[in-house]
Amino acid sequence: MNKTIRKTELVKAPKINPECEVYLKLENLQETGSFKIRGACYKISQLTDKEKTNGVIACSAGNHAQGVALGATAHGIKSLICLPEGAPMSKVEATKSYGADVCLVPGVYDDAYKRALQLKDEMGYTFIHPFDDENVIAGQGTIGLEVLEQLPDVEAIVVPVGGGGLVSGIAFAVKSLNPSIKVYGIQAAGAASMVHSMEVKHKEPLASVSTVADGIAVKEPGNLTYEICNKYVDGFATVTEDEICGAILHLLEKEKVVAEGAGAAGVAAVMYNKIPVKGKKTLCIVSGGNIDVTILNRVINRGLTKSGRYCAINIELDDQPGNLVEVASVIARCGGNITSVHHNRQGDSQKINACILKIVCETRDEKHVAEINRALKESGFKVV
Repeated sequence: MNKTIRKTELVKAPKINPECEVYLKLENLQETGSFKIRGACYKISQLTDKEKTNGVIACSAGNHAQGVALGATAHGIKSLICLPEGAPMSKVEATKSYGADVCLVPGVYDDAYKRALQLKDEMGYTFIHPFDDENVIAGQGTIGLEVLEQLPDVEAIVVPVGGGGLVSGIAFAVKSLNPSIKVYGIQAAGAASMVHSMEVKHKEPLASVSTVADGIAVKEPGNLTYEICNKYVDGFATVTEDEICGAILHLLEKEKVVAEGAGAAGVAAVMYNKIPVKGKKTLCIVSGGNIDVTILNRVINRGLTKSGRYCAINIELDDQPGNLVEVASVIARCGGNITSVHHNRQGDSQKINACILKIVCETRDEKHVAEINRALKESGFKVV
């Protein structure tokens, strides 16, 4: 194996779903924090001497950029990465740190992509596609080979899907050696391009995508990846933003694993029973860990809300002395911990002397939230 690529750990994670035996393949522990280094390195290793001399070019604002940069540097060749000028500074600096030159392009990703293709033609670079390339797909498939070595009796493999390069490589490699293993692809509900294409039975782009899982926010699958997925992948499912955040929080808190949105998508599918893996030895690919720390607090809060560990309760309350104390007492008796109170006299209530009280609490789980709401109603308060 190329010394740049790590044979990543496989760990048991029994708390993710008690109804199946869950393992994690930690691709977030690659040097660049993502599986993308595998496909980039293998593609670069297969270039001709002339292509290596001319260098490579790619377009990405994230994991692919860093994978190509490190892969090219490891092979002693130059690389140029086109990024939209609005890309986060942390990603620009990370790409540079792996040895690439960076070209900031005015506009958005599509503008940077067009510029990369122009420079490819003008300068003779080889373009490294993030997913729709046979060698890139083959590189990602090495994960499947490692899984079969590390967990030969695995029954189901759950893979995050954007353009489809990762799931295509894994499915092809695994099914070629053991067709009985199920392979499932998971997309964010706000970027379900492969799911949509499978439903309409031809490759078709989405008008737009929006998800916290930016690593799999792809409008259209590749030509190669669509065909491979259609032939080898057993099924697809989607997960919501709240479910992704819940999985990120679980991995961080219970498994001590840092995952980005895309990396947690497969775990979310298993946690929330989106795929038929009950009773099966199941492996989730944690594809990356490059989460933007500036949004981590919001992700954690959403994950806490999804798991019932954090809740907001709105109460229509008569604006009289002592009522707020009584509300707080009811919540305290139930074991809830109030973290904030907002008193709004300008609410939508029809009662002149009423206000809307918004209380945020730390709670144990969804049952605990229901218990607090029930206790408030039994005490005569109107929960809205």
